[in-house]
Amino acid sequence: MSVATVNPYANHSQLTPLESEVLWEYAKLADKLKRIAALARETSEKPNSELLVDLRELERKMKLVLTLESRFEAEAEAAEEQDDQTVGQYHQSDASLQQRWDDQWQGDESTIMR
Repeated sequence: MSVATVNPYANHSQLTPLESEVLWEYAKLADKLKRIAALARETSEKPNSELLVDLRELERKMKLVLTLESRFEAEAEAAEEQDDQTVGQYHQSDASLQQRWDDQWQGDESTIMR
């Protein structure tokens, strides 16, 4: 007879139905805690080899992901820096072209004004 399926306090003469239900819940909880303790003890005494293999595989994959992530971040930073340099060069050449245009325009204007 399992505590999980049958209430051992159900027909006790000195308990109310509510007290019987409360005691039954405590008995079921105690049974679950005993099973958890037994499983924890068993696991600590002999590790699950399949679990260890799975954890090692997961660790290997996580190392790969973290390596790729750090490389991606480095490449993104390098690309951003390169983009900043390109934009800076563009603005310098744009300013140079603008100056040449202004110089040429002012020269043409002085020729036209004469």
